[in-house]
Amino acid sequence: QVQLVESGGGVVQAGGSLRLSCVASGSIFSIKAMGWYRQAPGKQRELVAAITSGGSTNYADSVKGRFTISRDNAKNTAYLQMSSLKPEDTAVYSCNADVTYYKSGYYVTTHDCWGQGTQVTVSS
Repeated sequence: QVQLVESGGGVVQAGGSLRLSCVASGSIFSIKAMGWYRQAPGKQRELVAAITSGGSTNYADSVKGRFTISRDNAKNTAYLQMSSLKPEDTAVYSCNADVTYYKSGYYVTTHDCWGQGTQVTVSS
């Protein structure tokens, strides 16, 4: 019913930048919040940044001042601009959305809508 597709990952040297995109598609009625999470090998998944439909944001302390989350509500798209990347930023980055969508004539709300993830590797 709803799909999230991330793009923009890759390999970058320390100090470099990347911009991730997450596009939501399907029978979407509304998206309240969108967030970026990451999971490094052997570590738990952690919230990197989140943004509400009104534009309020929050960030993990480890990325404050380096990463910026934004969204285009008309395009159901969220972005994560990552700058001054460090090797410890290496992880699979996944997009999450708090979505209300149409299903069989009803509105359904889910907080468990995830993309497939995109790998970000920062070399030292």
